[in-house]
Amino acid sequence: MFLNCLKSCTFVGDMVFPIHINIVDLVFKGMLIGMVASAPMGPVGVLCVQRTLNKGRLFGLVTGMGAALSDIIYAGITGFGMAFVMDFINNDQNKFYLQIIGSVMLLIFGVYTWRCDPTRNMHKSGQQRGTYWYNMWTAFLVTFSNPLIVFLFMGLFAQFAFVIPDRPFEMIIGFASIVGGALIWWYGLTWLVDKVRTIFNDNGIRLINQIIGAVVIIFSGIYLFGTVTNLYRFF
Repeated sequence: MFLNCLKSCTFVGDMVFPIHINIVDLVFKGMLIGMVASAPMGPVGVLCVQRTLNKGRLFGLVTGMGAALSDIIYAGITGFGMAFVMDFINNDQNKFYLQIIGSVMLLIFGVYTWRCDPTRNMHKSGQQRGTYWYNMWTAFLVTFSNPLIVFLFMGLFAQFAFVIPDRPFEMIIGFASIVGGALIWWYGLTWLVDKVRTIFNDNGIRLINQIIGAVVIIFSGIYLFGTVTNLYRFF
């Protein structure tokens, strides 16, 4: 019975094609989406670093948790919207073009991340700690105030064919994995900043941002090449 839970069908026209829903693969993709969406050192990333340095690692971590909460809301909105056009998405030709668009969007996102300076116009986090709830809530508001992240989720969902129609159980697992991936990223970032706090400065923030941008550029370039050459069928 469990194996049957890992199987589904997708409808293209009047034909039915069996597809296998590998839960492990879905969890891996969800975690990767969560990490990619959280990684760029935007305002909340800088805020997380500053709070880790000024207030302590746990305050930085709850800041990341607030950002993860906002991300999952936008991820849900994106997935819910894409579910309405699954007949369009499940068409092989349309899916091919969507994956190209998704790869290009990720490539542009990577270039933008590489070129931008996250420390410009950043707001300094003071020494006053406040409550954990306050730190999480303010991070949520900072992240939620940027709805453009929907386009990033659209690109990621299209590239990974992440939305599965009429499979609520699998999608719950998938979205939970996105949260897990985001939390892993924030946990790792606060751990790193806490370990190198004596030498961490604005240049460190810029370096992390450039590394993230380079990784996204390479990643999107590989997938774009694979899609254009039909290698995307093996992912």
